[in-house]
Amino acid sequence: MKRVFGVKKQKDPPPTIQDATDRINKRGDNVDDKIKKLDAELSRYREQIKKTRPGPAQEAVKARAMRILKQKRMYEGQRDMLYNQTFNLDQVAFASEGIKDAQQTMTALKSANKELKGMMKTVKIQDIDAMQDEMMDLMDVSNEIQESLGRSYNVPDDIDEEELMGELEGLEADMGMETESDSVPSYLQPDKEPDTEAELNLPSAPTGHAGAPPNRNNAQVEDELGLPAVPRASIRG
Repeated sequence: MKRVFGVKKQKDPPPTIQDATDRINKRGDNVDDKIKKLDAELSRYREQIKKTRPGPAQEAVKARAMRILKQKRMYEGQRDMLYNQTFNLDQVAFASEGIKDAQQTMTALKSANKELKGMMKTVKIQDIDAMQDEMMDLMDVSNEIQESLGRSYNVPDDIDEEELMGELEGLEADMGMETESDSVPSYLQPDKEPDTEAELNLPSAPTGHAGAPPNRNNAQVEDELGLPAVPRASIRG
């Protein structure tokens, strides 16, 4: 048999808070299952006590029920203890997570602070002010260039402003003398009804018996309108 000297056995890593919490929760589940089974037995013994007459038989059932009840109280005490341990582990886990978050926050702030310091070295307030002044000068020059390019070549420079003001006042006076109807365009004014009688200019109807036209050899009988009358047929007997 060979022995190996000088080799130490590696120790298992300590359990984490989550491992301990899972183990205690598993034990708590087992205790809950036992309590449920004891409750079922107590319900059965309670029914037997109701159906059994007072006497030795009923006392024996009560003794068994008391034993089951004591076991239940013991398991309930163990369950409460496990619940307390789980609560303590949760509090420790919450505190541990808070410390980890604080460490990460401090690391992020340190990194951001270092980055800001490096950026501030490349940016100076004097350079920004100088750049702003230069931009304002460039904008003024640009406006002057635009105004120069936007001048009209058709307007002469020697126009008398007093003459223009007099012409403007004359236009305003002419506009004030216009009536309201004149101000409405012709295509917006209502149409007038045409005078059909004046356009047709028809003669009036005759009122008397017209005489016989001249140069007629045979006079014809006319009716009251001056038209030839229709001859009447003779009635033979």
